[in-house]
Amino acid sequence: MRKTVGSRAMIGIVMMSVVVSAAVAQSAPQGQEATQETQARGFWTDPSTKLTWAAKDSGKGLSYKGAVKYCRGLRLAGFSDWRLATLAELQSIYDKTANAPGLSGPHGKDPDTWHVKGNLFLTDYEWAYDPSGTVGNRQKVFNFNEGRSNIESSGFWSSSRRALCVRGPEK
Repeated sequence: MRKTVGSRAMIGIVMMSVVVSAAVAQSAPQGQEATQETQARGFWTDPSTKLTWAAKDSGKGLSYKGAVKYCRGLRLAGFSDWRLATLAELQSIYDKTANAPGLSGPHGKDPDTWHVKGNLFLTDYEWAYDPSGTVGNRQKVFNFNEGRSNIESSGFWSSSRRALCVRGPEK
């Protein structure tokens, strides 16, 4: 009887190990698959806000005005009503537990991860649209590593920031 109980316990432990191993093995590819799916489709729709986001930012440094122009001119997934995201919208997709692959650095070529939902591919801080316009040639940017905004010069010389485009009702 003891041998049977011991054997059953051992079988139970082995079965649990197999289940845990399978779950761990699946978690990485699922995240990777989600990233690949977002990038292949070219956009991601946030289920909580219903806003649709471009899968990646502009990938190059732009002035604030250049970022607004970039999004207004974007033609993606059959839509032409893209716009630069507001600060509140950028904040809504920040998630400190998310680790989306991207780039950073002075030339946007250093591998990095960003705390952004939807597995969006980012390459630097993102300009935030302000419908009231710039204040004294300064504008807000959002940092998806730290989850906070900064105010920076919006002119030509501050052209290292990116444009992350969104479509849907402005929030």
